[in-house]
Amino acid sequence: MLTGDPLFMPVQPTGERISLGDGVRLLAPVIPRSKVIGVGRNYADHAAELGQTVPTTPLLFLKPNTAVIGPDDPIVLPPYSEEVHHEAELAVVIGKITKGVPIERALAQVFGYTAANDVTARDVQRTDGQWTRAKGFDSSCPLGPWIVTDLDTDDLQVTSRVNGQTRQDGRTSELVFDVAHLISFISEVFTLLPGDVILTGTPAGVGPIVHGDVVEVEVEDIGVLRNPVIRRT
Repeated sequence: MLTGDPLFMPVQPTGERISLGDGVRLLAPVIPRSKVIGVGRNYADHAAELGQTVPTTPLLFLKPNTAVIGPDDPIVLPPYSEEVHHEAELAVVIGKITKGVPIERALAQVFGYTAANDVTARDVQRTDGQWTRAKGFDSSCPLGPWIVTDLDTDDLQVTSRVNGQTRQDGRTSELVFDVAHLISFISEVFTLLPGDVILTGTPAGVGPIVHGDVVEVEVEDIGVLRNPVIRRT
């Protein structure tokens, strides 16, 4: 175990070890103090499966920090949607105040990386014309299982499974705009703060999730993020 907040102060090991299980579970590895920034259609195959073109510049949207949940927390389907999809993604956790950073220095602003599921109410996304209700509802941003601080993200496998069946299988080498480009571009729009999270986009293969499903997102060299799906009546 550690004491302190690694984003704002030095941390110290306590020497205590706790095994997962037996009533112990992981929480979300970060709750952004400010914002979660999503990037739409950042894989060409995903844009194609939605019948849309690849943007010429990164297509940005925001999720509130209330959307974040951790490993094994339930994804709660919103009552206003009948078609909710999973979206497996590599997530970037910002470690320093960042504004107007050039691409060549952008990766120095990163604290680490984790896996994310950009859960999306697809029917609402189609009808609303903007994405706040579709992507910002409570539990729409699972993050985890932990943050890896030293990682080469140029060519990582990104997969999703629903009830053990593979749905998505892509690689970060297929990103239209890579991590450094995204950080630089986003930091021109607004200031990134320590703990802010960037969702880098999802590969092809998105599809519906329903009550009783179990969704797994796996990013190579990070781990598996697992969440059950429920619909409250």
